[in-house]
Amino acid sequence: MKLATFVHPLGHQAIGAVNAQEQSILDLDQAYHQQHQTHLPAFSSMLALINSGKDGLDIAKGLVQAWSTQAVLPLHGLRILSPLPRPEQIRDCLVFEQHLLNAMKTWELLTKRPSMPVSPLWYQRPTWYKGNRFSVVGHECEVQWPPYSELMDFELELACVIGKSGRDISESQALSHIFGFTIFNDFSARDTQMDERPLGMGPMKGKDFDTGNVLGPWIVTTDEIEDPQNLQMHVRINGERWGGGNSKDMHHSFAKILSFISVSETLHPGEVIASGTVPTGCGLELNRFLKPNDVVELEIEKIGILRNKIVRPKG
Repeated sequence: MKLATFVHPLGHQAIGAVNAQEQSILDLDQAYHQQHQTHLPAFSSMLALINSGKDGLDIAKGLVQAWSTQAVLPLHGLRILSPLPRPEQIRDCLVFEQHLLNAMKTWELLTKRPSMPVSPLWYQRPTWYKGNRFSVVGHECEVQWPPYSELMDFELELACVIGKSGRDISESQALSHIFGFTIFNDFSARDTQMDERPLGMGPMKGKDFDTGNVLGPWIVTTDEIEDPQNLQMHVRINGERWGGGNSKDMHHSFAKILSFISVSETLHPGEVIASGTVPTGCGLELNRFLKPNDVVELEIEKIGILRNKIVRPKG
């Protein structure tokens, strides 16, 4: 299923199952209420559905199979939110080697400073930073260009959503803890990030600004993703393809990432863990950056297209 969070025409927030071919969405709460004359707590939000586990998903699948037209809305004109408007946690990894090497070349060019060689430890274990879970927006939302930046960038990333809690998870069991997959656009103020990098504390204002984290357009449940390590990925700016690649080039798989993160640490339903940028999936690698009013489209096979315009406020 493709599961989205949206604003209902009556004004309340709702979750639904998307039929991408017909460009429609089934309001799960309304469909359940029509059948049972009561509301199911699992359909009150995406996080509630995730926490309901297999039982909630099975009920949702039954409603999709029945597909009550009285609970169906056209996607056109609906405001689609981040599928998880406030994730429980965001971890953004960096597991594509060629992205790292490409970015380092441009970094040296722009800063006039030599980059450190890739640490041997990078090849041995996943690495990540924790993002701002309060700055998340969704498909078609305008992204606000922070006034302190002149070099704005995008990042094309595949993200998993945790569906089952666990600690010290083995690689063989890791994928069973995933609820589904979505697209992550990690907008970045590159000039600010360059200033902050020598401080050694990870991204700060280079990443943490309102609307800077984008998820969507929906979560695709794992039963529709045969192999998360073999998905084609593309980025287009104003309709022009700038780059992309394939998730098969992740040096560390999602199974390894989840297994390592969960060492002595519990993963919780509703956490988002992103792959990091696919090679040529950001402007930094190309030394080519965004302009005000550019439209960024990120596309991942079997998921869909995440589209946003970046807007620079006047004054």
